[in-house]
Amino acid sequence: MSGLGESAVTPGRDELAARATTAPRPGQQPPHATTAPGTDELSPRSAPAPGPGQPGSVADSGAATRLSDEDAFAGLLVEVMAGASRFGHRQHVHLTWLAVRGHGVAEAVTLVSTGIQRTARYQGAPQKYHATISRAWVELVGHHFRAGEDFAEFAARCPDLLDKRLLTTHYRSATLAGAAARQGWVEPDLEPLPG
Repeated sequence: MSGLGESAVTPGRDELAARATTAPRPGQQPPHATTAPGTDELSPRSAPAPGPGQPGSVADSGAATRLSDEDAFAGLLVEVMAGASRFGHRQHVHLTWLAVRGHGVAEAVTLVSTGIQRTARYQGAPQKYHATISRAWVELVGHHFRAGEDFAEFAARCPDLLDKRLLTTHYRSATLAGAAARQGWVEPDLEPLPG
């Protein structure tokens, strides 16, 4: 896929938290930015929080109040960026793993896809959203997910998921480049996804 460059400039956690309280006005950039694991086309700008361990965060699974999808996605982004200096493929997979852990596969598909699509639209680049890639990565992460395992253990057990070219074993390049795959779910045309 083209546009695989990773962002080397990422705001720090304090900057993310500082920007978290301001909502974008019409025409402004969103409070967060990312794209599907494996594409690295957009990079984080900032993310409204709650941060890890705070009420309402993904890490606070006992939160009494359900976060909106936008807040939940932003919280995931803050948690991923807490220990990262840039937002590359590993961080995409980590964000997806957190979504699966906190919401289950079906809800994670919606949460991640909606967050990525909204971010691409806010950045004035709606064409960067790819429905099939977004869902396929959530499905792959969900298939390999094990409760009680942290992300480092997951990544060590499933190193293939850290290869952003993994989808090429399931899809032809032409299939992923097509409008149908960008706009909606397209089944793999090489090897079925596990599960």
